[in-house]
Amino acid sequence: MNIDTMKAASHALGGTESQLSPVKSGRMRMRGLVAATFTPMNSEEDLDLDRIGPMVDTLIDSGIAGLYVNGSTGEGVSMTSTERRVAAEEFVQAVAGRIPVIIQIGHTSVREAKELAEHAQAIGATAISATPPTYFKPASISLLLSTLKEIMSGAPELPFYYYHIPRITGVDFDLHQVLRQATEELPQLNGVKYTAQSIHEFQACIAHFGEQFDLLYGCDEMLLSGLSAGAKGAVGSTYNFAPGLYRRVFEAYRHGENEAAAELQLRSIEMVQAFVRYPALPAQKAIMEMVGIPAGPPRLPWRDLTKEEKQALENELKQIGFFDWRD
Repeated sequence: MNIDTMKAASHALGGTESQLSPVKSGRMRMRGLVAATFTPMNSEEDLDLDRIGPMVDTLIDSGIAGLYVNGSTGEGVSMTSTERRVAAEEFVQAVAGRIPVIIQIGHTSVREAKELAEHAQAIGATAISATPPTYFKPASISLLLSTLKEIMSGAPELPFYYYHIPRITGVDFDLHQVLRQATEELPQLNGVKYTAQSIHEFQACIAHFGEQFDLLYGCDEMLLSGLSAGAKGAVGSTYNFAPGLYRRVFEAYRHGENEAAAELQLRSIEMVQAFVRYPALPAQKAIMEMVGIPAGPPRLPWRDLTKEEKQALENELKQIGFFDWRD
């Protein structure tokens, strides 16, 4: 099956796999592509709620299997808790039960994170997720698990995903050991959003704990590696503006078309290489504008790209054929 045939097949399927799979343990299992959503802002860097509904409709129409709201891509840590609640409500309402919505509620204050968890449950979110506190960091795995347990207690009815992104949080315990201890100390943990490049660690976690925990891969430019390691679901920012590309990576891998999968993944790598030459999140928001899903500028401490930078980025994306193969 060549790439053009794979493209047609993925559009016909409208996605990768079933978006939410129940299992015997009763745990939530995400399958396919989960878009880490951008939070739309206006020129004053205030929330632009009117853009959320059209954004959600576009993502669902593109075959996205779920949304991850108020995470790194959504600038959740740059928003007030009130803004995070408002944005979460708007996304949940816009989705209207069509796909799962995971709300990221991590905070430097454990109590504040717990309150955000309570809110997420009250508004009908499907699940919650949290980074650990990042100023005063947990000093041991047991303290990390105790912290997560306290946050989770705010929403006891919702599945919880630990957001493992050590490059940003500075909390870099061996995840394999974290899950080993969690089986005893935090068995109610549902899964992990794994945003790191240590594919050997991720593979070991899948091999030993994949039946117990739902492990979602979080490095877009390494999706194929994540699938090869056993991932069934993935969370990413570039899924917002290149969903068709990643659906085809899934399809090629599932059909054993290794050369096609590698060629498609290379397109992802080249796309990422094009925008990381600039401030990464503002560059991705600029790409959203280019593909007709405006998300506005980023919020401080990010800076928006200049007009010249946006034009240069658009030219680079045209050179690699991005606008031809993104969907």
